[in-house]
Amino acid sequence: MTTQLAVGHGLLVRVLVVLFLLPVGSLSYSSQIHGIHGHKLPFRRVLLGHDTEKYAVIFDAGSTGSRVHVFRFDESLNLLPIGDEFELFASTKPGLSSYAADPPAAATSLKPLLEEAEDVVPTELRPDTPVRLGATAGLRLLQGDAAERILEAVRNLLKNESTLKYRDDWVSILDGNQEGTYLWVTINYLLDTLGKKYSETICTIDLGGGSVQMAYAISDENAENAPMPSTNETYVEEKTFNKTNYNLYVHSYLNYGSKAGRAEIFKTSRNSTNPCILEGYDGTYTYGGVVYKASAPPTGTNMKRCRVLARKALKINAPCKYKKCTFNGIWNGGGGDGQKNVYMSSSFYWTAREAGILESDAVGGIIRPLDYMEAAKLVCATKFEDIKSNFPNTEDDDIPYLCMDLVYQYTLLVDGFDVHPRKKVTVVNKVNYKNSELEAAWPLGCAIDVMSSSATNRSIFDE
Repeated sequence: MTTQLAVGHGLLVRVLVVLFLLPVGSLSYSSQIHGIHGHKLPFRRVLLGHDTEKYAVIFDAGSTGSRVHVFRFDESLNLLPIGDEFELFASTKPGLSSYAADPPAAATSLKPLLEEAEDVVPTELRPDTPVRLGATAGLRLLQGDAAERILEAVRNLLKNESTLKYRDDWVSILDGNQEGTYLWVTINYLLDTLGKKYSETICTIDLGGGSVQMAYAISDENAENAPMPSTNETYVEEKTFNKTNYNLYVHSYLNYGSKAGRAEIFKTSRNSTNPCILEGYDGTYTYGGVVYKASAPPTGTNMKRCRVLARKALKINAPCKYKKCTFNGIWNGGGGDGQKNVYMSSSFYWTAREAGILESDAVGGIIRPLDYMEAAKLVCATKFEDIKSNFPNTEDDDIPYLCMDLVYQYTLLVDGFDVHPRKKVTVVNKVNYKNSELEAAWPLGCAIDVMSSSATNRSIFDE
């Protein structure tokens, strides 16, 4: 009897080894078993231990470059490590918009990133791993059908040369509200505030190049009083995270990002000298195909006059049809406890770093809006030729506009979003998460959204 058991055990081991070595495609329907939620899983996948992990691949196609993020989740969409980090990140320059005259070359520029992403996803999981590309400011500015031709070339790349799960509508230009929503999810996910009452969640303000997005949870009462803007978009999105319902105020303020804001300030000076430009600089500024005169007046840079122009550019005094507006007559969401904890990212971080508000190696920090104005007093009094020696972290392209950027960002926060000058806020580039650092950016929120929309996943987005 003992001999028979030993022979039987040996036979079973040999069968398992053969099945393990077979390619996934050779396993028939009958050789699948059911997962713990009743979903059929390839037998080999269970043997390899991949039945409880999911991956998502997100491309961020920005104006200056393309980046890929790969995230790994468990069944409940908790992040799992990939090697020593909680994401794979790789990037390349220039951005897709640089290939307006050659769309196939735009797609080709993504191939090294795609290969790197696929390398970390187990072969058995690639057909179930969504790949999503979101393009932002760069493609939005292209003329004619250039952007769509680039997107179509990328779709062909993912369709024909990738083994990942792909849909045509997963390659698109993100609208500002999507960016705002995804960033809100990212920050609150990393800080473990999703599922908590709305007063404990984080308000996010993301200052991109072309637009600025604000997102925060508002009360049921404020949501009921939300107006419908003229673009037929709603100000409020209803979301459920971890069985908690949220009314999320999300608005993208187009043409008020850091680079677009400069153009708006130049418009107020009507192609004349501008008091926001550093003394000693005489040049031009180009944005959206329009060239603006960028030179300081004979009397030099003047911070107070610059602030007057910044308020005009933001249209602070525009008529407000609602109980309260931010700027340019836009509803502010009603305010409330969801705005208590403010996290600011993108250009808010980089300008703070350039001006010495943050240390050069800091990934974030607690500051006050007033710090931008205090820094502006020093910067605006500095001549163009002396900026690099006094503020060595300033990027060369930003030097003439550092005074303008600081004044604009202070004005945007205090006069536009009604943040008290002395309120403590957090400015971030990365967020500490389980002894690791993840980017304070929209791709993680997008990955969670894509993963949670699949019927095979237990979702934290229960809509």
